[in-house]
Amino acid sequence: MSVDAKQVAAITAAVGLYLQSEQEALITQQRSPQVQQPVVMSSPFALAGRQAAMNIRWTWQMRLPR
Repeated sequence: MSVDAKQVAAITAAVGLYLQSEQEALITQQRSPQVQQPVVMSSPFALAGRQAAMNIRWTWQMRLPR
């Protein structure tokens, strides 16, 4: 199996460019300030309201077969 020097050079150049782009992306990511995800807080009032709505629906479902 013969190896063409031009193909080896092209593959080496492609791998080098890929590694260079990865390094640049990492450096850019480190320089930019980190954006934190907003904290999702569940309200006990919202949970109680949802539970009440589910209870009302459940009682209506239990009364319908009668």
